[in-house]
Order: sequence, then structure tokens, then C-alpha cells
Amino acid sequence: MKEAGSRGLFITFEGPEGAGKTTQIARLVEQLSGAGVAHVVTREPGGTPLGTRVRQVVLLEPDLQVDPLPEFLLYSASRAQLVGQVIRPALERGEVVVCDRYADSSLAYQGAGRGLDAGLLTQITQAATGGLKPDLTLLLDLDPAVGLARAATRGEPDRLERADLGFHLRVRSGFLALAQQESHRFHVLDATASADELAEQVWNVVAEQLRTKAQAQSI
Repeated sequence: MKEAGSRGLFITFEGPEGAGKTTQIARLVEQLSGAGVAHVVTREPGGTPLGTRVRQVVLLEPDLQVDPLPEFLLYSASRAQLVGQVIRPALERGEVVVCDRYADSSLAYQGAGRGLDAGLLTQITQAATGGLKPDLTLLLDLDPAVGLARAATRGEPDRLERADLGFHLRVRSGFLALAQQESHRFHVLDATASADELAEQVWNVVAEQLRTKAQAQSI
């Protein structure tokens, strides 16, 4: 049996559209690789064959009508598969898992944004993930109007990017409320900073978590 301290580190990136998560995840992966830290990178929805198909349905098929509850349940199915096939095994191997979005996105997008009951979302998420929560969540915070303008330069918008500004304002408020409720694991970073500045801030936070984990294992 593994000692409690040998479990890996679970890091998630959250934030509104256009906040720069993809760039910062890539920069963090470079840092982890350079430091010789074993890691796995994944995303939601996605990360497994099932997750990839769910991503196609809920984000990339513009003519398909998906109501809020089925949308959340599809995300939850993808999440359950990802936790079972990718995240838990990597953590059990003692690796760092970096995930682009996780359950907090459902609470922000389908809860605060779409208006689904937070209690229901939490109950289903608990079942889907077996209660697995990130050790560290990096929230890249940005004015949704700025983020949507950034996202518009990337090409055809996905289903979430096509939602109105009011929806995205509610999502941002949802993320910030979650960060306040669970300040022990959230770090809120200003996504208007340059990519280099953000990457430095991200690495400082992650490196501190890695040091804390290493110290716990040495006790």
C-alpha cells in the first residue's frame, strides 16, 4: 500500500473564455518537464475516447440542441471516465496531473450560467468523481467581454462562446464565488497580465505546492 504522502498532485486550470488557459498549461508543462517532474496533461471534456465524442456533441455541433441538464450530464459522463481512466491512475503513480477544466466549470457554467441547482450538480459530481477534488486550482480571471473578443480571433466559436454576454458574466461571478468559498485550493490570477508574467506566477504557485508535497513525504 502506498503511503498517504505518495499520492500525486492534481492541478486544474479554470477561467472564462479567452483567459489563456491553453497557453499557460503549455508553459507549465515546459516547466514541469524541465524540472524532471512526471506529469500527465488532460482536458475536459476530453482526455478519453468517450470524452472526445462528448466534446464534439456539447461544443462543436452548432445545430444540435442540448438543454442545460443533458449538457451537464454529458459533461459528468466524460468526467467520470476521465477520472477513472486517466486522473486517478496517474495520481496513484505519484504523478502531477494538469487538467484544463474540471468540476468547477460545471458549477460555473451549468450552475451560475445556466441556472441549474448547485446542490444537484454537487451530488452528481460527487458520484461521477468519487469525491476527487483538485489539490490546486488556478483561476485565470478576465472580463468576459475581453475574453470573448480574444476568443473570436481563434476562428469559429463553439457553443459556449456563442452564448450572450450576460451568461458569461454569470459564469465569471460563479467562478469568483467558488474561489472565495474554497480559498485554500484556489489561486486567482489576473489574466490581463502578459503571458510571461502569468507563467511566472503559475510556476511560483505550483513550485510551492511541489515543495510542500515533497516535505510531507519526507516526514
